[in-house]
Amino acid sequence: MREKNFDPDGQLPLTPAVFHILLALADGERHGYAIMKNVEETTNGQIRLGPGTLYGTIKRLIEARLIEESDERPDLDLDDERRRYYRLTEWGGRVARAEVQRLSKMVNLAQAKKVVERYA
Repeated sequence: MREKNFDPDGQLPLTPAVFHILLALADGERHGYAIMKNVEETTNGQIRLGPGTLYGTIKRLIEARLIEESDERPDLDLDDERRRYYRLTEWGGRVARAEVQRLSKMVNLAQAKKVVERYA
């Protein structure tokens, strides 16, 4: 997932885990467990990231500069100091946007071919 000439399309297609983690961080910073819960909730339980998948993917996303660890911390009275928070980088946002556009084109093609109606 290295940057390819700063062309977000060079990163595509994203794996479901990568895409959903980027989507979870599009709303703002989250710690790992909050990312995991957000993905599960927003997919109605269809995608559940285990700790190994989550943190392995987070490590790769940090290496690719799609996300970064945040230095900012919430009030320690409201949070566990051991938690690490992550945020989407500008590059990560551009890659997420490119994936949304790619998926949108695929859905538009499927609709034009009446796949849903034809195979209902």
